[in-house]
Amino acid sequence: MAGIQESPAQRIERLDSLPWEGAGSPGVGIGRTTSQLVDIWRHRELLGLLTRRELKARYKDSTLGFFWSLIKPLTQLLIYAIVVGEFLGAARNVENFAIYLFAGLTIYLLFSEVVGGATSSIIANSGLVKKVYLPREIFPLSAVGSAIFNFLIQFVILLIAAAVFGTLTFGPHLLYGLGGFAVVLIYATAIGILLSALNVYLRDVQYLVEVVLMLFMWGTPILYHWSFATDRMPPWLAEIYLNNPVTLAVIGFQEAFWAPTSDAEPLPLLALRLLIAGVVGVALLFGAQRVFSRLQGNFAQEL
Repeated sequence: MAGIQESPAQRIERLDSLPWEGAGSPGVGIGRTTSQLVDIWRHRELLGLLTRRELKARYKDSTLGFFWSLIKPLTQLLIYAIVVGEFLGAARNVENFAIYLFAGLTIYLLFSEVVGGATSSIIANSGLVKKVYLPREIFPLSAVGSAIFNFLIQFVILLIAAAVFGTLTFGPHLLYGLGGFAVVLIYATAIGILLSALNVYLRDVQYLVEVVLMLFMWGTPILYHWSFATDRMPPWLAEIYLNNPVTLAVIGFQEAFWAPTSDAEPLPLLALRLLIAGVVGVALLFGAQRVFSRLQGNFAQEL
């Protein structure tokens, strides 16, 4: 009744009797996703600031600065090239093994950095999440931007090395590299957005991701040619292995920057496989965003 004020106890009792309503974003379908993309676009300057902040924080007070983004992959390249290529003999079976290895490593590190950085992005920015309204997708997307910057530095080194070793030629095969980049970016972003939300509720996710990414690298044809693995698999398992989007992206990069001067067996229908993987990845990205949207409403309470 009007004019009657509730006591605190009565208010609590009344609120307890109401049905639970999740705080996630309401609505479903493309329309809701489109409105959220528009919201992200309105905050694009903030996204740029967060990306730059992440890059600066990573190398803060460092003398070499962004050169550290080169040191790690080059160190891995040196170790793998010597230990796996020379000591274990992989270089005898793969021409220009250093370029083959670095091409696969460059695109895989992009996938690994996007997924790893995005997974922990909400937790790392918990202060902003609890105090300021903004599209929460900005945080995993800032990790994507940071990873792309590091990838571009490594990609330049790959181009220079491929030119020096004579494996860089110009032609339609370079489109395989573009397709591989697009596929990795789509899937890594989708997985990163999804895991960033799950990590708020299950903090062990980020540590599990680190282990899985380390194991997953050995499941992609970076240190060996893909035919070495498929020759030892039943046909159905070989098809699953080859149609893994990360495997396709790695092979695409190798076809673009290593294969033109090699007599290695090409993967049949690589362009079609990349196209199908890209279409499926876009659907996965849409689904990941919808799950994130449902879960983000309770981030502040969980943090």
